[in-house]
Amino acid sequence: MAPTTLRANKASKSKANTAGAGASSSSPSPHRTTTTTTTSFTTTTTHSSTSPATTPEAPKLKNLAVYRYATWLEENQLKKTAVWIAVAAAVLVRWTVGLGPYSGQGVSPRFGDYEAQRHWMELTIHRPIREWYSDKSKWWDLDYPPLTAYVSWICGFLGAKINPEWFAWETSRGYESTDAKLYMRSTVLVFELLIYISSIVVFTQRWFAHKPWTRQHTALLLILLQPGVILIDSGHFQYNTVMLGLVVWAVNFFLGDQDVLGSVAFCLALGFKQMALYFSPAVFAYLLGKSFRQGFFGCIWKLIKLGVAVILTLGLLFSPWMESKEEILQVVQRIFPVFRGLYQDKVANIWCAVNIVIKLRERFAIQDLIRFSTLATLLSFLPSLVHLIAKPTKRGLIYGLINSSLSFFLLSFQVHEKSILLPALPITLLILDEPALAALFNTLATFSMFPLLRQEELTMQYYVLLGFWVWITTGTFNNVSTLLKFLSALNLLVIVSMHLGEMFVAPPARYPDLYAVLNSLWSAAGFVLYWAYFNYRQFTLVNTPKMGFRVTKSKTHKLA
Repeated sequence: MAPTTLRANKASKSKANTAGAGASSSSPSPHRTTTTTTTSFTTTTTHSSTSPATTPEAPKLKNLAVYRYATWLEENQLKKTAVWIAVAAAVLVRWTVGLGPYSGQGVSPRFGDYEAQRHWMELTIHRPIREWYSDKSKWWDLDYPPLTAYVSWICGFLGAKINPEWFAWETSRGYESTDAKLYMRSTVLVFELLIYISSIVVFTQRWFAHKPWTRQHTALLLILLQPGVILIDSGHFQYNTVMLGLVVWAVNFFLGDQDVLGSVAFCLALGFKQMALYFSPAVFAYLLGKSFRQGFFGCIWKLIKLGVAVILTLGLLFSPWMESKEEILQVVQRIFPVFRGLYQDKVANIWCAVNIVIKLRERFAIQDLIRFSTLATLLSFLPSLVHLIAKPTKRGLIYGLINSSLSFFLLSFQVHEKSILLPALPITLLILDEPALAALFNTLATFSMFPLLRQEELTMQYYVLLGFWVWITTGTFNNVSTLLKFLSALNLLVIVSMHLGEMFVAPPARYPDLYAVLNSLWSAAGFVLYWAYFNYRQFTLVNTPKMGFRVTKSKTHKLA
């Protein structure tokens, strides 16, 4: 190598180490070229090198307050306790939000989601297991899969030991007390700690295994402070983080090439909430694509192992109701209640937007709407599914989860506004791969749930958490295109304008739901743009080694 080239190399390295403290090159890479800084990464699916000209730089983080905090922890040798501090902070935020009201508090006669969850605990501890899905009490029907019922039984059994009045059969319906609320809030937090928060800790350790610790810890803090899931589970009152945590555990296993365990974890997520079906096309495509790469006999053996794992897991979950066709059909009908209609309330998806002009629910029968929505959803995620089968990369899996879940949210039948938490999960996992887009999506997703949160009198919690999220992620927009900065500013301007208008300007008597409709239209338009963008990303950039992650049993390739 010529002396001038060596000198240029040294100068390039010095400049990179000085100016890129927040980028992925903040720690000197073991592989360098004379023209650009490159990254070493591992993969099990490709053996070709990527041109440096097409490799984007990792986002700079020095403008993020959480990154500066992580740097301070590292400088003061607090890395060993940092995770515990992060978890404690996440718990404190959730517990503070939980001090407020919950879904249906004091709203008789049916109350809300809080009472539904409490009643399921009452039901499961007092009725035989085979009657859980056929109870005729006409209160809150159990309409989630069996794992939710088992968790309800555990919570009800333990709670009844503390105070039997909380879950007394029939007489406890609508029961509200401070100690009962304390217990119910605690159950949400305990399961979130055991399943969701633990899965996020492991994910950040695996995804950023070959990156600086400060980057790993920054991702952990941002993911744990995602506002939407906190407001819904710790405020509104749900157990979504059990299902979401099981999905992340499945991803963790897939990142380690433990596909059978990943399949079991994903089946458990399906067994807790049927909404996990939003992710199933991506998981199916990824595992099928990997199986095809094993050769004929290897493919057959892998598919057999995966099939047995799925059948055994779901079979065990549903086994109490499989003694007769009528019983299992009753469970299925409860889990998929098509009678509720195309969507609920003013959800920010395509059908709700179209319904403003074309009254779909009045012009078409439910059966026709089911067919329309099913076909539209299939066509929406089909390109992503086919691409993931052809190129089953681990980074592609994350993008596939995004595109599949967004397709379901925008176009599937019977969508609730809370369902936006599903695409928000994989997008938030990419908080340092797609920092500005992930931050903006969570802002929009949280805003889209505002009508629900306002109904539950959680507006103060909403404003504080959303404002805090915007503040801690503002630095992600310092190194992005002018267009993205403009869209971010426009989004904030629209959100603030709508909230101020709702506070001070009453809607016309003819249109009492004006602000809710405007919210759903604006949010739906944004989600459609995100669907288009992430499909583009999956097809063009999923193989870009921008951040790096651990993959077992693989070869390391140097980028030319």
